[in-house]
Amino acid sequence: MTNVQSHPCFLTPERLQPELPLFVFLPGMDGTGRLLKTQTVGLEPAFDVRCLAIPPDDLTNWQILTETVLSLINAELQQAPDRPVYLCGESFGGCLAMKIALAAPQLFDRLILVNPASSFRRKPLIAWGSQTTRWLPEALYRLSSIGLMPFLAHLGRMTDHDRQEFYEAVLSVPQKTSIWRLSLLNDFDVTDEQLVQLRQPVLLLASAADRLLPSLAEVHHLAQFFPHAQTVVLPSSGHACLLEADVNLYKIMQAQRFLMQQSQPLLRSR
Repeated sequence: MTNVQSHPCFLTPERLQPELPLFVFLPGMDGTGRLLKTQTVGLEPAFDVRCLAIPPDDLTNWQILTETVLSLINAELQQAPDRPVYLCGESFGGCLAMKIALAAPQLFDRLILVNPASSFRRKPLIAWGSQTTRWLPEALYRLSSIGLMPFLAHLGRMTDHDRQEFYEAVLSVPQKTSIWRLSLLNDFDVTDEQLVQLRQPVLLLASAADRLLPSLAEVHHLAQFFPHAQTVVLPSSGHACLLEADVNLYKIMQAQRFLMQQSQPLLRSR
């Protein structure tokens, strides 16, 4: 995939496939977009995949991020405006996905939320703990980031390569940026009444072994308000479940009959 630029952009595969449905992935707090590589082998036979990359020094708010991603998606659709669009957000990206879907619901045919961090502000202890980040010296902040990694992911369920990629992605986020993105989560303000307006099918993935956020409870909460929601529980997975070797997002969508007809070619094994 192409290198990130100095502003939010889409990382694109070497071979573009405008004849296939567009699959847009919004990453977690790291913002790199590179951690989806574990899933792209399964996704690329069926989708034209784009991963959002947010530069490590980007301090834009929800509104600007939403408008930026919508501009990127509309640019992708210029060549094939009628193709289906799947919007997938993980953790921080799940919050952004809800903002984007509400801003332009007509653009999207399917919405996928993976351990969305929308519960952040409803958990005062987690929000309070995040505030201490701003008072840490830089060196101690980096040490704390390393110490937090077992809570961010089930490291034993990753390959050695993916584990290393995960470490590098987490450590690539500067302290100032981490503080800013945590503040965005604390200010996330999508209401239950707004979610009822989203009529497209929604797939909610929750990790039952998430040690960072109460993702299982949050997904069950969200499922009450999305009119057409399906819930999948990953019983042994951690927060960053898409990095785990035995989690295949395409196969999950296939098993849940969540795919539109255009997204069901013969699946290559991972």
